[in-house]
Amino acid sequence: MKSAAILFLTFLSFTLFAQTASRNIRGTVKDTQNETIPGATVKLLKASDSTMILGEITNSDGKFQFNKLPNGAYLLAITAMGQKPFMSTLLTLDDSRTTLVLPIIVLLPAKNIELKEVVVKAKRPLIEQDIDKTVVNVESMISSATSNTLEVLEKTPGVTVGMNGEISLNGKSGIWVLIDGRATYMSGQDLAAYLKSLPGGLLDKIELMDNPSSKYDAAGNAIINIRLKKNRVGGFMGSVSMASSQGVYGRNNGAMNLNYNHKKLNVFANLGANREKNYNLDVFDRRFYSAEGQQLSNVELLNNAVTNTKSLNAILGVDYAASSKNTYGFLLNVNGGNRSSVTDYQSNNYNAARLLDAVGDGVTGINDKRKNVGGNLNFQHKFNTKGRELMADLNYLTYLSNGNQRVRDFSYWPEGTLNDSEEFLYLVPSNIKIYTAKVDYIHPLKNKGSWEAGVKSSVIDNDNRSDYFDVIALTQRIDNTKSNHFKYRENIHAAYMNTRKEWKRVGVQLGLRAETTQAWGNQLGNDAVKGSTFTKNYTKLFPAVFINYKLDSLNKNSLNLSFSRRINRPDYQSFNPFVFFRDQYSYTAGNPLLLPQYQNRFELKFQHKHWLQMGLSYNHFTNLIFQTTEAVDTIFITRPNNVAKGSMLLLNTTVSASPAKWWNLIYTLRLSKLGLNGMSYTEKLNLTVYIARFEVYNQFRFAKGWSADLSGYYASSDLNGQAYTDGMYRVWVAVQKKIWKDKASIRLTIDDVFHSWVRHNRSVGIKQAQFFQTNESDTQRIGIAFSYRFGKDTFARKRRHNDNAADDEKGRVQ
Repeated sequence: MKSAAILFLTFLSFTLFAQTASRNIRGTVKDTQNETIPGATVKLLKASDSTMILGEITNSDGKFQFNKLPNGAYLLAITAMGQKPFMSTLLTLDDSRTTLVLPIIVLLPAKNIELKEVVVKAKRPLIEQDIDKTVVNVESMISSATSNTLEVLEKTPGVTVGMNGEISLNGKSGIWVLIDGRATYMSGQDLAAYLKSLPGGLLDKIELMDNPSSKYDAAGNAIINIRLKKNRVGGFMGSVSMASSQGVYGRNNGAMNLNYNHKKLNVFANLGANREKNYNLDVFDRRFYSAEGQQLSNVELLNNAVTNTKSLNAILGVDYAASSKNTYGFLLNVNGGNRSSVTDYQSNNYNAARLLDAVGDGVTGINDKRKNVGGNLNFQHKFNTKGRELMADLNYLTYLSNGNQRVRDFSYWPEGTLNDSEEFLYLVPSNIKIYTAKVDYIHPLKNKGSWEAGVKSSVIDNDNRSDYFDVIALTQRIDNTKSNHFKYRENIHAAYMNTRKEWKRVGVQLGLRAETTQAWGNQLGNDAVKGSTFTKNYTKLFPAVFINYKLDSLNKNSLNLSFSRRINRPDYQSFNPFVFFRDQYSYTAGNPLLLPQYQNRFELKFQHKHWLQMGLSYNHFTNLIFQTTEAVDTIFITRPNNVAKGSMLLLNTTVSASPAKWWNLIYTLRLSKLGLNGMSYTEKLNLTVYIARFEVYNQFRFAKGWSADLSGYYASSDLNGQAYTDGMYRVWVAVQKKIWKDKASIRLTIDDVFHSWVRHNRSVGIKQAQFFQTNESDTQRIGIAFSYRFGKDTFARKRRHNDNAADDEKGRVQ
């Protein structure tokens, strides 16, 4: 960390560079909706007789610049299609004023109407395609306002959320989730709880990256980057939203986005609050067999969990433009809340003759208080206006959790008399600290070329305790044989280089990333349990290649070929060998011998205009991380293991069209073949699964501010761990009315209209055991939301926050 800090301070010294006195005029051209205008014609005129001296065309960011000018008085004349001509006031250059950085130049619409009457008819499309990612504009998803972030992801094309909160993209699990380019450093149920705490009203867009470039960390089979709303305009403005929905239980959330810009200072904030109640109902039928295949017994288990969650989220950011070239920034993110859950379970045990052997019931109460704090310092230096720049970030994150789990079990004889009972308590405090530093350099080249490079270092300290107490009457007595204290430390150092070049019809991007990892695990012992340690050290290379070819001069048809190699490191807690109680028949555990998973991905894409995208990809996995289940007596123990290899062949077809002016549609069909080859304990896993996904999105625009969405999703049978999931579907509808000159809106939504999002699972590959499971939760809901935008748009923000150093390690806190 000391070397990283020195490197960061070295780069700050760029602010001491002397400024040369070359005379120049530069500025940015935008329209009345604060959108940049590329391709505008900018003429520099002599003030005395209006003769033209130089001409320029604004670039893709709406920027222009005139260099090496003599002293004198000038005028600017600007024209652009669909906009009124613009003529500047007198501009003077002399020895005391060698550089003129003009305020934002706003061109008025060509129609002769006043600015206050301008009404924005266009709306960002739901989906946009880039060379290495798919962008989903959340504001275009009407139902997002009454949803939390995890539910928005469930409705995002290509994204699937499992019943325990596991997120997959186009059939691939092990997804790295980023918030504004910064990894959440969480996974599993902790990540699900965090995403549920973020109201949908905070979201701006979601970026889906099957094949991330080498700029991003190599971790994860794919990346989902969730962008929060930031008002990239000046003055004082913001938005507020409130939503409520009702299923079996109620849910409320609210969000506020604020931005203030004055001269060199820009301050912005996101505030969110969420309160919800949910249920999760599991019905199990577990069967146990002899070595000859005869059924010996079975257990019927009913788990009914009700969870209450309260959470608050606050993000505060400051940008300070010290000069035209140097911008400093600070971000503070605080997320906290309480989560309580009560699970009632009942069980019936039957013998081989289907006669009742025993009856059981119990209750598990979980209480968890969480506080997550993140701080970021960032710096940007622009060497020139052509895009050559340096960016640096320092991050500190801490995740504090103080939870407990109290369990009471009772077993009865068939006639109903009490056989046995027990009560115990887990205290499970957790403390995770993460430090990261990152530097990126971008260097544009002539003729549509560029290269970029960067380095990153991260240090992660993970400290988890689990103290087990037997509860007898009112006395608590610690049982060290069932207690656990696990520490894990990991350092990752990385460097990358990317280069990009475009010709008339061909575009190429090449990248290479190197990452070295050192990890130490320590299962602390006590007077009843012997301690254990492990270390892991490895260095790997991760190339990424993108080739784009335009099949015609108008770029109506194009092909994109890509290759990338990635790593999926195990979650931090996955190394912890200790066994944790879920219910009297279900335990979970970690595996200190777990190895990283590697993926090689090849993909060929075809695009016709903006209405047809097709992609064929092949993914090959080695050391595949797979959740395996072992039956010990009547108890199922689930832990992660490496199986030999796996593969996925995916055909993806998306059609975007407008059958009428008032109707936009996006239909996506995904067909895939999954293959798995390995072992689960003594059982061979040689599985092949064919999967279909069909996603439908219809958007309707009517007169007088009315609009509506009608969407649906069908998923065929799938493989999740050692279980097949039967096909299921869901439908949701939303209606919106804009009011108050389009500054406010009211939305009505209905999620899972037919309450059809119910999972039916059946196991595969468990030695001498089998299970069937039905799972449902509070997915059928009706909701209402209100949102309002306020303030005045004037100037652009000083800096748009780029991805910073926290791109990797967060995603592995479990």
